[in-house]
Amino acid sequence: MLRQSLVIINAFLCMNFKNIYFKITHWESWHYMAKYIPIMPVWGWHCLRAGSPWFFTASNPTLTFGGFEGETKSEMYKQLPPGTYPKSIYISPSMLLADVKEMLLHNNFTYPFAVKPDAGMMGFMFRRIDNEEALIKYHTKMPVNYIVQELAVYPLEVSVFYYRYPNEQKGTITGFLKKEFLEVVGDGNATLLELILNYERVRLRIDEMKAKHADNLQRVLPKGEIYILSYALNLSRGGRLVSLAHEKDERLLKVFDDLSNYTKHFYYGRYDIKCASVASLKNGKDFTILEYNGCGAEPHHAYGDGNTLFQAYAIFLHHWKVLYKISAYNNTHGFKRWNFIEGWQYLQKAKAHYRLLKKLDGETQL
Repeated sequence: MLRQSLVIINAFLCMNFKNIYFKITHWESWHYMAKYIPIMPVWGWHCLRAGSPWFFTASNPTLTFGGFEGETKSEMYKQLPPGTYPKSIYISPSMLLADVKEMLLHNNFTYPFAVKPDAGMMGFMFRRIDNEEALIKYHTKMPVNYIVQELAVYPLEVSVFYYRYPNEQKGTITGFLKKEFLEVVGDGNATLLELILNYERVRLRIDEMKAKHADNLQRVLPKGEIYILSYALNLSRGGRLVSLAHEKDERLLKVFDDLSNYTKHFYYGRYDIKCASVASLKNGKDFTILEYNGCGAEPHHAYGDGNTLFQAYAIFLHHWKVLYKISAYNNTHGFKRWNFIEGWQYLQKAKAHYRLLKKLDGETQL
């Protein structure tokens, strides 16, 4: 116990300095305002050219607000080809638990499965549910509509950023990455808390990890045991991005051209996909689409390819230019932009929704 206490005390003493140094040397960990402020005049220029702060809402006309923020996963799934996304059912927080269990039974769901908010962001309140006790806890805490979804069994999760101009059949893949879980590996001596405190990728999220894993913090992990700290593979939730740029080719592009042309109006965004392998994805087999993130999606390859901040800026600016062109074309072909008041009110509601989910996520030990 004395050794463990000394390790924890030492970790806390060093943490503040290390955190400051880590922040300075890792631009990708900066607050989004710090990253984007230097290039925001370019975004402003696009708004001025369009005569609207919501110029992007015409980019993906069949997604609410163009998929910039607040769109639901259910509306996205309805526009994908059958069989390309996991089996899902939609739950209201007002439903009785007995009715939820009846829906699960009727739709042949068995444990484990995934749950996540229908309108979600950054992996907040995404959880794996292993038993009825966990389901009861999640349903009791969730104040918003959520999805129960079959777990994707494929071993690889990838992110594909794709855009297509509306007057063309063929698009462009600008980013292709694989995602890795935020996890620690036991050594047979350290407790979970010690492993967390000494893991660089968790250093800025210590309080969150303590809250989520409070019941296991003093457990000593056997040597070689992998403990997943977050099942959400979002970059913002601790997921690690590894470039697959060398795998981009015409076969991969055809898969996403076919998807884009099937949905008719998904022109700009990022697909998050589980697949058996890169090769199977290129063959259009053994994959499932977890999400399609519309015009609010970041091109994650700006972070995952070892870019400098200025290289990342070049990527962001290129994508903003493309977004403007797609939106402008759609606006002149019958898909009008949202008006100012409508967009402002919608955005405030969406932000309040995400603040609620973020707070709940940090408080929920599940």
